[in-house]
Amino acid sequence: MRPCLRTALLILWLFLAACSGPTYPRVSLAEVGAPAVVGNPDQPRRLPLRLAVAAVISPQATLEAYDPLLDYLSTKLDRPVRLLQRNTYAEINELIRSGGADLAFVCGGAYVEGQREFGMELLVAPQVRGETTYSSYLIVPRDSTAQALADLRDRTFAFSDPLSNSGHLAPQWLLYEMGETPERFFSSTLFTYSHDNSIRAVADHLVDGAAVDSLVYDFTIARTPAFSGRTRVIGKAGPFGIPPVVVHPDLDPDLKVQLQQVLLNMADDPAGQVTLTTLMIDRFVTVDDLAYASIRQMAATLRGWDDPR
Repeated sequence: MRPCLRTALLILWLFLAACSGPTYPRVSLAEVGAPAVVGNPDQPRRLPLRLAVAAVISPQATLEAYDPLLDYLSTKLDRPVRLLQRNTYAEINELIRSGGADLAFVCGGAYVEGQREFGMELLVAPQVRGETTYSSYLIVPRDSTAQALADLRDRTFAFSDPLSNSGHLAPQWLLYEMGETPERFFSSTLFTYSHDNSIRAVADHLVDGAAVDSLVYDFTIARTPAFSGRTRVIGKAGPFGIPPVVVHPDLDPDLKVQLQQVLLNMADDPAGQVTLTTLMIDRFVTVDDLAYASIRQMAATLRGWDDPR
């Protein structure tokens, strides 16, 4: 999409948001392409393993980042691997719930929602810079006068996804602790459905602030250093349990064990190490569900769950 057209659409959505109160419009700056399938053409005909990923970064960037992983899994599992990209975490959760995908990369907010709805199960989690936690960053344009969330009162703000922890739930919680809601605090809000789109919206002064995944922010800054000179972090929430890799509880037990072992052993395999480096991940590890307790408690309070299990 041309920059001028993208800007016009965002300004239109900002206007609609201001007029419509608490209904957050959806803004998509990139279309999701056809599923990518990786596999050796000489392999026997086997059903592809379906890996689902939400567009927390743009579809093309997602494909570039995950392509080595598709190759690696295809080789280790001796079967084709299909990447399924969707615009929202709700769509990814539905793919896992319905059996439309075998495993998925989701955020903590989507995980606790899926676990509550149908028992979504942790498989592994990435370890990044020695940690299995991450944060929600509050970012503003580099030349903004804002120094903290309180300075964004009556300003425009971008969330990423309704089920995102770092891009929606965590900043809502910060406002909740201030006795505020997004509808009262900001002049208008919108959803970008991609953390890198939120970063771009801030960098281009299309919004006054945004909440983004710290890992995606660091990843985007590393890939596109220009953004570091056009944005800055003014606050954060967390740490929280890192976005996990999940499966349906009824996934074939043998496949579940095989997938877990392949991912856990990647760091000990030279080819796996190259793949992990591309994803900016140290290794995959097992994590306890208690790592997501704080996210679950925030969701229970803000989403009105009677039982925060």
